[in-house]
Amino acid sequence: MLPYPIATTRKQKLEMIELLKGRLLHSYGNQILAIGAYGSIALESEGPFSDIELHVITKDAQLIESFEFIYGKFKIEIGSIEKSLFFAKAKKLDDSWAIKAGAYRNILPIYDPDDVFGQVQHLPMEISDTAIKELMKEFMVWEPYETVAKIRTNYHNGNLAYLTLGAHDLLWQTAKLIGLANKSYYSTRARTFEESLEMQSLPSGYKELLNLFVDGKLEDKEQVYHLCENLWIGLNQWYEKMGLDYRQTNFPF
Repeated sequence: MLPYPIATTRKQKLEMIELLKGRLLHSYGNQILAIGAYGSIALESEGPFSDIELHVITKDAQLIESFEFIYGKFKIEIGSIEKSLFFAKAKKLDDSWAIKAGAYRNILPIYDPDDVFGQVQHLPMEISDTAIKELMKEFMVWEPYETVAKIRTNYHNGNLAYLTLGAHDLLWQTAKLIGLANKSYYSTRARTFEESLEMQSLPSGYKELLNLFVDGKLEDKEQVYHLCENLWIGLNQWYEKMGLDYRQTNFPF
């Protein structure tokens, strides 16, 4: 086994973050408005091999470089962004909202004299129910519908090896929809599937396919295929209950 990635403690990670803060402020001075850690470190749920992820917020029109690199024992990601753009991204609603919102909601301030992170924290939750429903209809066309078509095509053609990949894609897309439907975000990407099961509104068939996938019991391709079909039925019934019809009765042009 290779010796890297290397395990580090929370204390070591926080010490490295303090070092990074000092270097950033020394290098860029008053261009920087705020520095904050997000992800597992902000949630205090990091593991020994977790990386360091930092937001660096600059004054508008004050652009500094972003970095992603390995230094010693640490994998470090520093994302630099102007304040106005940071706020705009925090308010943005897209199909990955449930995955990304936590990066704006859960931030450990390292340097934040003007409470920038306090100001941005509420913005991801200001999305409207109407906008969520419109996005869910669009996303159903963009991803799950196409994924199920691929699953059926490959099953019909005898390419059963694809079904595992197709099942994963369908589960991931459904988890995104579950977050949107419940207007709830996931704490980290790694815990998306686990936390999705705790949400109030779920399509039928989701738990069964997810449990099979998580347990790694994917040898029976017929079972995988039929559970994908069951989830597809459940997704459509779930949409009907929410009053979401993603199919067109007229040409859009």
